[in-house]
Amino acid sequence: MIRTILFDLDGTLINTNDLILASFQYTLDKYYPGKYTRKDLIPFIGEPLDVSFARVDPKRTDELIEVYRDHNSRNHDRLVREFPTVHETLDTLSKEGCRLGVVSTKKRDMVERGLKLTHIDGYFDTVITSDECRRLKPDPEPVERAMTRLTAEAATTLMVGDSPSDLLAGSGAHVRTAGVGWSLKGRAVLERFHPDFLLSRMSDLLGIVKTVESNV
Repeated sequence: MIRTILFDLDGTLINTNDLILASFQYTLDKYYPGKYTRKDLIPFIGEPLDVSFARVDPKRTDELIEVYRDHNSRNHDRLVREFPTVHETLDTLSKEGCRLGVVSTKKRDMVERGLKLTHIDGYFDTVITSDECRRLKPDPEPVERAMTRLTAEAATTLMVGDSPSDLLAGSGAHVRTAGVGWSLKGRAVLERFHPDFLLSRMSDLLGIVKTVESNV
């Protein structure tokens, strides 16, 4: 059975899509008005900010990140909500003895803010953020760091996320992976990375953890 489940945060547990896209749009319109549409911004979802903004303008990366983070922070609580069935799924998994963790490319202050705002912060045994990793997803380091903290074994661990970076990080750490069907990138994009599971809603996990047999 699956004993450890690691979750991406944005776009997976909590709906920050409108916030993220608005922050990208605000930042890019400030420097390059009219150049970027919403469709242009979707590939940025799930990437570290320095990767996204380096593609836009390598000389202004730090400046763009600062503007983005300021807008993101000011509008966070107004735009962020949890996805359907998240709270009850986490509650059931926790009561059934699963170890739960968050693996995010965001900084710790904003991760904790999102978890507290949506009242799911009490369910997680570890939270890995960009502050403590040298390499971020899609590198497996954040997933492996979470597993070390939870003394988890790869054969009984599942990584859940909404982007290719999440699935690549999970497969790189040799754990099972699950893509979420509500990903802004679309199910078809996630299917190209061959996740072990594709969820239609978060509560699908409840059946998965009971039926998956460990190779241990």
